[in-house]
Amino acid sequence: MVTVVNHPLIRVKLGIMRDENTSTKEFRENLDEIASLMCYEVFRDIETVCSGETYQTPTGVTLDKEKLSHKIVLAPILRAGIGMVDGVKNMIPTAKIGHIGMFRDEETLEPHEYYFKLPVVDNPLVVICDPMLATGGSAIAAITAVKKRGYTNIRMLCLVGCPEGIAALEAAHPDVHIYIASIDDCLNEKGYIMPGLGDAGDRIFGTK
Repeated sequence: MVTVVNHPLIRVKLGIMRDENTSTKEFRENLDEIASLMCYEVFRDIETVCSGETYQTPTGVTLDKEKLSHKIVLAPILRAGIGMVDGVKNMIPTAKIGHIGMFRDEETLEPHEYYFKLPVVDNPLVVICDPMLATGGSAIAAITAVKKRGYTNIRMLCLVGCPEGIAALEAAHPDVHIYIASIDDCLNEKGYIMPGLGDAGDRIFGTK
């Protein structure tokens, strides 16, 4: 249930993001672009249905408009997950957006939920967004919180992860498909992905 979206454009842009000298502006721009590119895999298997509306081509042929068979809800994990939302929304402007607030105890590395709000949509596809899949704790807690609210069709969209985090998430939620741009080597003693790209939240919002 893991898809690595291994595309040359993504690898080039991810390399820019990894560089410690990359500015906040460039970091955000490349994250937006990668999130947009990853949409092609995340939504590859979604079917389309006729919308009931028709249109004419310039040659006078009447066709039915198509729409996605599922309503899409984006659920970024605060705060870094917000950095992926615009990239996905560029591809799916009709997506509804919620927020899941998680903070990580820096000593125990355990996640704690402090905010949760998703749009009320019947049977949506919920895409949880977080650039980093490190220990897996925040992703597991976020998915658990989403399931507790009755949602069952869930996917996880990440930028960079490591084997430890992926294994933990798969063990806790084997039904959730993970889409990721890069599986890095490991975690260091502080719970950061190696080589990683640092604290994604700080780099997105320029707080360090």
